[in-house]
Amino acid sequence: MEYATGRIGRVFTVRIDSGDDLILELIKLAELERIESAVFVLLGALKEAKIVTGPKESIIPPEPVWSGFDDAHEILGIGDIFLMDGKPKIHLHAGAGSGDNVKLGCLRGESEVFMVVEAFVFELDGFSARRIEDKEQGFAPVSFEHVSDLE
Repeated sequence: MEYATGRIGRVFTVRIDSGDDLILELIKLAELERIESAVFVLLGALKEAKIVTGPKESIIPPEPVWSGFDDAHEILGIGDIFLMDGKPKIHLHAGAGSGDNVKLGCLRGESEVFMVVEAFVFELDGFSARRIEDKEQGFAPVSFEHVSDLE
């Protein structure tokens, strides 16, 4: 385990409107406000989205299982923002439901808002963290500078 200690910096309350792309809007906010590290929660509805619902097998690197929807679903999500190659990278896990149809996974790609999504973004200060691609593992874990190592 590695970790870094910091504090909450600025807090953003964000309304993302119908027709907007949820992930693109979060990236725009991070770029506009120069957010390098943050955690966020959100609630609202999406008209369509693509979701990774797990690996096909428990092997590394994983091969993703893709799912999605193209009709309105209520969503509740949590995610983070860290820079990767100097640009904001969104990692967002969400539950999405419509009637008895419920999906849970990692939102990736296009995600069109239906009606509204409200996001609460908490900037993290006092440490340096970046996502660095690990081709062997098949993902980009968060890496810290000046970290505590509990191994």
